[in-house]
Amino acid sequence: MRIKRILWVLAAFAFSSFIYAQRTSVPAQSQPQRPESQMEENETSGQPNQGQTAKRAQHPSKGPVPLTEKEVTKEIKNSPAETVIKDVQQRGVDFDMTPDIEKKLRKVKATDEVVEAVRRAGPKVREQTAKMTMGASPAAGPVGVPKEQGQAFDVIKSELDPDKTITLVTDFATKYPQSPLLSYVYSYGANAYQQKGDVEKVVELTQEGLKLKSDNLMCLILSLGMLPQPQYLNNHAAEREKILQEAESEANRALQLIAQLPKQPNEADADHQKRLGQISSPVHASLGMVHLDLATEALAGPDKDELAKSEQEFNTAVAIDRPDPRDYYRMGEAYALDGKVDDAIGAFTKASQYGQGTMIKAYADQRVEELKKKKAQSPAAPKS
Repeated sequence: MRIKRILWVLAAFAFSSFIYAQRTSVPAQSQPQRPESQMEENETSGQPNQGQTAKRAQHPSKGPVPLTEKEVTKEIKNSPAETVIKDVQQRGVDFDMTPDIEKKLRKVKATDEVVEAVRRAGPKVREQTAKMTMGASPAAGPVGVPKEQGQAFDVIKSELDPDKTITLVTDFATKYPQSPLLSYVYSYGANAYQQKGDVEKVVELTQEGLKLKSDNLMCLILSLGMLPQPQYLNNHAAEREKILQEAESEANRALQLIAQLPKQPNEADADHQKRLGQISSPVHASLGMVHLDLATEALAGPDKDELAKSEQEFNTAVAIDRPDPRDYYRMGEAYALDGKVDDAIGAFTKASQYGQGTMIKAYADQRVEELKKKKAQSPAAPKS
């Protein structure tokens, strides 16, 4: 988050928390209305909580100790969802999500956002994300790395605080500028800046990482989460068209790399395809944003062909177990611009449902009401 996450985002995103840019300005009237700036300032800034988090026990050498299931449950009962999410993101958890654990968390009123944050903070998901940074296959990782570089990289991978991660990444790049691990180190630095909402630094570090290793998927996905966003495009207005072309090209390249990811040991074909779908979801969302941006550039009104492409990409992005509510929101924007009011209402309604406990719900509900009012005020179609 998206993820964000990371990937988002990566889960993709966790690419998450797979994996998305902040929005800082209200778009022009002819452009889709996007709420993410305020929402993500509130939810994905990555700033450590000054209350409960500061009081948590820390390992003297390894940083924050992961939360136990009992601690997470207690915090859900006693703290706002935003506090729980920040604490989980900063410390991680020492267990992996299972249906039984999810049921327990929901029993104490955990929101969808909290459940997803806990899932992404589990050891297995963190390990999978780390593996993904190492390229398209297990053989893609460097061999013969000096011991001190490997140890420094392990510290970076295990650090959960974004500010500390950035410091560690800067120190590593200064000390080991020729290290074969540097591309992967930049991935973690970019992810930390994504948590802090610094779009420019995310793009800067991911581009540095891709120069060193062009198939670094985490760098690719994080970069794609930023390039087509209004905040980044508005800061680079003179290069807007070039940036969108680059984003589309890089997204297609990322999809090719994802398709080449091998099966894990004992992984069934269906599970493999499901995993690839999760990883590719934020890439399809980025393509959806590219086409949504291109659709608004037409002087004679929204470009229908571009809107159709955007709608298709967002539909692909949400075709996973835990879709990002912002992808449904953007889908709603595309449908609304395309004059498909009922489809837009349906997409915004889904954004509200999946966005329980987040600011996206309020924005989505507002858009649903606006569209319903607009529909009610429109003259009825003549009967044949």
